[in-house]
Amino acid sequence: MNHGTRTGPQRASSDVLSELPGELMMWVLIASEILVFGAALMAFLAVRVSDPAGFAASQALLDQTAAAVNTLVLVTSGLCAAAAVRAREAGSRNVARRWLFVAGGLGIVFLVIKGFEYASKASLGIGIDTNPFFMFYFLITGFHALHVVAGVVLLAVVAWADSVRNMEAAVAFWHLVDLVWVLLFPIVYVLR
Repeated sequence: MNHGTRTGPQRASSDVLSELPGELMMWVLIASEILVFGAALMAFLAVRVSDPAGFAASQALLDQTAAAVNTLVLVTSGLCAAAAVRAREAGSRNVARRWLFVAGGLGIVFLVIKGFEYASKASLGIGIDTNPFFMFYFLITGFHALHVVAGVVLLAVVAWADSVRNMEAAVAFWHLVDLVWVLLFPIVYVLR
């Protein structure tokens, strides 16, 4: 048997990996980030079981409208990023760049809204050490906001270094940012 020849299942696995858009290492990063955010949200839910009334009272102080607007902003941004890849694949480099700038601009809008939300909490004297709910709130949403910053930078970089492969990798990361927020929003802001 030739050890250099791939058997059926190995070949199928290799084919699946080669079909992923962007770089494999970007997908490894995305999978690890999903695990980190998943663990944080599981910890949030586990601690909540020990103090449901306290968590509900703290959750009532959050701005659900701002968070809902931010959900629309990020989902729209993800659509714009996907449109950028589609345009680049069709050879429309300038159109792709415009979509990336719109996507990144919406990311900045998200950060501005989040900044107002944090400022509102600070004006009420609420900080990371107020109680366990707000400790998780600031840690999880703050960590997510750092990912938004990284995503905006990535989108700007691939608008300059605009190969299809670069764009696919950056947009895959940006979709991670969308996905995490779509999971985070109901668990932190809505679920009672």
